[in-house]
Amino acid sequence: MVSKTRSDALVDADWVLKHSSDASIRLIEVDEDTAAYEVAHIPGAIKWHWRDDLRDPLRRDFVDAEGLQKLLARSGVNDGTTVILYGGNNNWFAAYAYWYLKYRGFDNVKLLDGGRKKWEREGLPMTTDAMEVKPAGRKPALKGARAELRAFRDDILYGQRDRSSVLIDVRSPEEFRGELLAPPHLPQEQAQVPGHVPGAQNVPWSKAAEEDGTFKSPEALRELYGAAGATPEKAIIAYCRIGERSSHTWFVLHELLGYADVRNYDGSWTEYGSMVGVPVER
Repeated sequence: MVSKTRSDALVDADWVLKHSSDASIRLIEVDEDTAAYEVAHIPGAIKWHWRDDLRDPLRRDFVDAEGLQKLLARSGVNDGTTVILYGGNNNWFAAYAYWYLKYRGFDNVKLLDGGRKKWEREGLPMTTDAMEVKPAGRKPALKGARAELRAFRDDILYGQRDRSSVLIDVRSPEEFRGELLAPPHLPQEQAQVPGHVPGAQNVPWSKAAEEDGTFKSPEALRELYGAAGATPEKAIIAYCRIGERSSHTWFVLHELLGYADVRNYDGSWTEYGSMVGVPVER
């Protein structure tokens, strides 16, 4: 277990209200609903589009290290900047962006606990004003890809055979059982077959959050994942449909609880459920 505190990875609304105008802070909204920012956003925030800004335009992968450095510099982020991410749906895609920044070796990043949901519930200031950003003078340095944070299909296939990893399927019970291919509010498409990886334990990502979108206490989280066999000494891999919900679970296990060996399988069910000949359970 890695020694961490919640303040290493989270800030609250009061902190943002006090610091969002600081020159060393860059507040960035990343949403599932990519039009939400234009409707209203936290003053001082800029927008990243989870697909257009973070994904490779041709391949199913993320932008490379140089592409991420360009995005950060374009967003006014340099080596001395702390990025604060937030978004809707309990920080679905904010956690996705957080995981990818950490994977690429950018460490000056935190999440706003509760994201848009808590901010809106408390009636805190919102604006439609566009935020003008002066690009950084130089691209921020990255520490290099951290392979230990990301899982690929071979890790799932071989780990599934010898049960060397605890697999956590963070999708809804309906997706896990094979009744749906995606959350009910999204098109039922992409993967060729429904179901789950044999041996995976179903712990829906949303169980890690309170009603207001903030993360549950460490004690409650350890109990939640411990019941599925995900404990500090284990190797753990989280997956969902496209990797955003599993990023949320990765954040809980690795960043909040400090479990050392936690990986996100961002290929997730859209990849696994479309491969020929792999075992599937329903």
